[in-house]
Amino acid sequence: MNILVIDVGGSNFKILATGQQGMRKFASGPQLTAEQMVARVKTLAQGWPCDVVSIGYPGAVGRNRVLAEPHNLGPGWMGFDFARAFGCPVKVINDAAMQALGSNEMSR
Repeated sequence: MNILVIDVGGSNFKILATGQQGMRKFASGPQLTAEQMVARVKTLAQGWPCDVVSIGYPGAVGRNRVLAEPHNLGPGWMGFDFARAFGCPVKVINDAAMQALGSNEMSR
């Protein structure tokens, strides 16, 4: 299974996929909407096979949904249907929780 991981940040978005050697990134900012992020990620990840997407979001997340609009990004994150936009299953998790999970897996 090929997983595309997205780290949502206030100054940069970083992406990496299973089997790829280096992460890719693009600048974000206070005007970047969820829809624009998806378009940029799709462009940046061209050529990377992807079965599922995992998004680390810097804010409250519940039931796989963004619960609050980010302070440092544009509007449209709450209620956005990431699975529909990416065309595959998507898991949204708080970015700190994602980092802790990744750190735990790497220490094994």
